[in-house]
Amino acid sequence: MNFSSTQDDGKKKTFNEINITPLTDIFLVLLIIMMVIAPSFQSVDNNIKMPEINSGLSIENEKATVSITKDGSFYVNETKVSPDDIENSFNNIISTLEKKEVVVRADKETKSSEIMKVMKAAQNAGFEKLVVAGEPLSKKQQRDLKEKAELGEE
Repeated sequence: MNFSSTQDDGKKKTFNEINITPLTDIFLVLLIIMMVIAPSFQSVDNNIKMPEINSGLSIENEKATVSITKDGSFYVNETKVSPDDIENSFNNIISTLEKKEVVVRADKETKSSEIMKVMKAAQNAGFEKLVVAGEPLSKKQQRDLKEKAELGEE
């Protein structure tokens, strides 16, 4: 296919160029539309719950386990402890453990300052490793811990 036009003197001139201005305009309009629509795809849903983890390393019983509930209650190996006595509890159990490791399981609404208390107490007691569990305490687990603590107090 030959594109040509006639000049004033009767000679034919061929077109060797394509005008891409309309194509550029279309792409710019599409780009603007995508920039306007894209933020709606990133909406944040605050009702998302943490999923259960089906892979990874299991928590072994020869480690100290600290559970922190939503209301800020601390349990060291399923025994309720006050926040000020965590380090004493760690000092009492560190000699009985094969590995000097602490596993922290906390509710997703637990304040990070509570976890920092556990980290500092574990470091002062001589623990070498601290693991934060990837799966938070479920409501059932929190209920079970409270029931065990209540039975132990009675």
